[in-house]
Amino acid sequence: MPWLNEVGDRVAILQMNSELRNAQLEMLSAQCATDRLRMRYSVENVARHAQRDTLRKAWSAANALFEYYNSIARLMSGFGDINSSSAPSLDDAKLNEAIARVADFLREQRENFRPSGLSLSHHHRQSMKHYFSPTLLDQVRIVALDREQVPNPAFYIEAKAMGLTDLPDLTRMTSLTFEDVLVFQGELAARALFHALAHAVQFEVLGLERYTELFVRAFLRTGSYVNVPLEAHVVQLESEFAGSSSRVFSVEERVRLWTNQGRY
Repeated sequence: MPWLNEVGDRVAILQMNSELRNAQLEMLSAQCATDRLRMRYSVENVARHAQRDTLRKAWSAANALFEYYNSIARLMSGFGDINSSSAPSLDDAKLNEAIARVADFLREQRENFRPSGLSLSHHHRQSMKHYFSPTLLDQVRIVALDREQVPNPAFYIEAKAMGLTDLPDLTRMTSLTFEDVLVFQGELAARALFHALAHAVQFEVLGLERYTELFVRAFLRTGSYVNVPLEAHVVQLESEFAGSSSRVFSVEERVRLWTNQGRY
């Protein structure tokens, strides 16, 4: 078992936190699956009709995770930082309104930038052709901003007043994906292009309305942009893309798999 001294091994610490984020993402997916189960079936129905071996394994895994993370929490100071969440709880009407406003913003930005967008260059197409379909690569448009920035939406003021403190600052993002329009506010490097294209695949598979609903619900549930499965999955794929130049994979297949498994 690796040992970290009081100063800490920076590389080992970074690796540990990377693995913790991966574990958190997998647990978030399991939580989503459990929430769907809970909404459809009562506890009594599950207890009565569930396959005993499957239920036992689920209970055993959940209990082991609880014991492990609870033992860590007991050693930490500032328990409030672990147990509290700044994300507000919205009723159905306000939730639907929030989803609609985010969808409208994404749609407006696409309409604003698409006319000035350019097709992918031959170089960029070649670098991405093993990961994305030719149809998508033909369809997307690239906008490289110089001194202009994409503004944060006007509804951020209301969101912050409600207690949402970890809203993504659009002005500082290297890339932004508005359906099939990829807007870059920094260098158009291969990794940034992959990231933006992966989000374009999510929009293509899910559609704007479903993508927005999943994003908003997950953001309110986790209270953090980086913990939204839609974003975390793209970061995971981007890391895989950057880590191996020889291994290729279909981003669309990965996104469809997560969609079918309900992991978004």
